[in-house]
Amino acid sequence: MSTVERARRPGTRPGAVKAVPVRHPGRWVAIVIIGVLVAMAVNSIVTNSSWDWPFQLENAFSTPVLQGVATTLWLTVVAMLMGVVLGVILAVMRLSPNPVLTGAAWFYIWLFRGTPVYVQLIIWATIGALYKQVSLGIPFGEAFVTFDTRTLIPNVVAALLGLGLNEAAYMAEIVRAGILSVDEGQTEAASALGMSRLLTLRRIVLPQAMRVVVPPTGNETISMLKTTSLVVAVPYYELLFNAQAIGTRTFRPFPMLIMASLWYLAMTSVLMIGQYYIERHYAKGSVRSLPLTPVQRLRQRFTRSELR
Repeated sequence: MSTVERARRPGTRPGAVKAVPVRHPGRWVAIVIIGVLVAMAVNSIVTNSSWDWPFQLENAFSTPVLQGVATTLWLTVVAMLMGVVLGVILAVMRLSPNPVLTGAAWFYIWLFRGTPVYVQLIIWATIGALYKQVSLGIPFGEAFVTFDTRTLIPNVVAALLGLGLNEAAYMAEIVRAGILSVDEGQTEAASALGMSRLLTLRRIVLPQAMRVVVPPTGNETISMLKTTSLVVAVPYYELLFNAQAIGTRTFRPFPMLIMASLWYLAMTSVLMIGQYYIERHYAKGSVRSLPLTPVQRLRQRFTRSELR
């Protein structure tokens, strides 16, 4: 009697199905190629004396470098605060029914997004060549107060203006996208309840828009941390400026550039971890259950292994 006939007989259990795993030879080829490339890279990094790791380690925690790291961090924080606050204002202006406000916001975003941030930093650093003095008073008439541009806009202010005003143009579009993602029915319901436009924006629209705003804002913060390296155009004493100064003085520019890159990599890694948990926090209302964090997954694996 054949196997099929036995399986069709009542009261007879079918035999076990023999599962044959699908073979993936391409994966093994890719693993070998990647392994060879990684081995070549490690060999180059370890054996090439031009990397000069002892010199990098000697200067990685020196006073100028640590001061540059601190400057980079606070430049990032202040510039992002400027960008977020001004970006929210510009986004609200873009969505305003007033055509003057909409046009002014559009022109600002068009101007600052359409020109390189490096050029903007140079312009703010050399603004004194265009305007030696800044006056407040009656247009085409008498000036009440006059400021010297070099005193009014020192290098640190030029760096913050160049970074913060440029970032505001990008944050305005991010916030505008977040506001538009909120269903219009909620604003209509709030209006029917007698809530003002500003109160509706603050209590209903912006909290829900955060799910859309937070991820790109985290990316912009990471990008801003790296963009601070462009303030060498001002110039201002941030991480890259101080690292280059040490490299130039010691005739070892390449090791100091690698050392600065490692510092940037470490700081952006910390920001990426913070971004992950902030995104997870604001995702609570959009998913039924939050995915496990890497720490929770690791703890779960150890628990399973102990139970076995």
